[in-house]
Amino acid sequence: MPNRGKATRSLRACAAIAAIAAMGLTASSAQALPGKFWGVIPQATPTLEQLQRLKRGGVDSIRVPVVWSGIQQAPNGPMDFSGVDREFEAATIAGLEILPGLSGVPSWAVPQIFVPGSHQSIKAPRNLPASAAAGRAWSAFVRAAVERYGPGGAFWTSHPSLPQRPPRTWQIWNEPNFEYFVARPNPVEYGKLVKLSFSAARAVDSGAKLVLGGLFAHPLEAGLKRKPPLAYIASDFLNRMYAGVPGIKSKFQGVALHPYTGSYQRLTPYIEELRAVLKANHDAGKGLWITELGWSSQRPTAGNSFAKGPAGQKAQLEGAFRLLRSKQRLWRIQRVYWFSIDDQPNTCNFCLGSGLFSDGFVPKPAWPAYVRFAGGTP
Repeated sequence: MPNRGKATRSLRACAAIAAIAAMGLTASSAQALPGKFWGVIPQATPTLEQLQRLKRGGVDSIRVPVVWSGIQQAPNGPMDFSGVDREFEAATIAGLEILPGLSGVPSWAVPQIFVPGSHQSIKAPRNLPASAAAGRAWSAFVRAAVERYGPGGAFWTSHPSLPQRPPRTWQIWNEPNFEYFVARPNPVEYGKLVKLSFSAARAVDSGAKLVLGGLFAHPLEAGLKRKPPLAYIASDFLNRMYAGVPGIKSKFQGVALHPYTGSYQRLTPYIEELRAVLKANHDAGKGLWITELGWSSQRPTAGNSFAKGPAGQKAQLEGAFRLLRSKQRLWRIQRVYWFSIDDQPNTCNFCLGSGLFSDGFVPKPAWPAYVRFAGGTP
């Protein structure tokens, strides 16, 4: 008859070893992710206290919009970065990495027109500021932004008490394949904008890197037979940019995707078709940034596939994050940004419920789920 006490001790020892091994496996899996992997996007300007809570929850990075149309009101006029300064200051104090997104164009540089199909309710720039006087003005804006927030920039020298965390990566535009951000999307024109931006940023910071504006994976408008097109599928837009803009490959260091879908299970084909374009253009080494991803906690309705209810929003986040974490190395994913921190009405068909927090910064069920992946404290 075996010694029950000795056998129990042996079982306990084996269990302890297994637990340690499991902890090591979890730690090594977490370490395998790139640094600053988990990000968020605000809709309203978050307070310092809110940013600090996000940091405690494991959030690494925040995407900050740097919108030209709100910064320079007249041709050759002064650029007022004071609003962006406040966001940089709070995020830096909270210990968050900043991904600046350069976008927007003043109407004095490019006319605004009604977006086709919006029933004259939404305006967007007629085209991108990629040539002639508008292109030169855009380049000046990019240089000014990098001069202010890049290494040794005016923002940092005027805030000597802040830890020096200048961004080295800049995102150029937002959803350039979709008519709500440029009324006449044009992949060749966008490629020219990227080339202008690269030259302007590198003139200030020789180590600056560019990430493409997040491409909307499959906008419904891409299926409409309109000329010029209202939108492009992300992979088609990227392929056309490669084909139409010689030398573009060396002008950006990452590709960004906004794989919005009714179910996280559609993420795999959306991402793999984009990676196939990179491979076909001999550029498979480029990293992928998911700079927007999200679902709404609003009550599900027939006309809104993004609305899942609070429990459904949590389930979609968990499924998406689990998939993206497991495929990170295969898909070369560098960052994942949840859209959004907070709810905001009257901006998009799911923005009212897309936040991890509701009014009063009350956490939804999706927030502790996010925290479990990010390794923080709710």
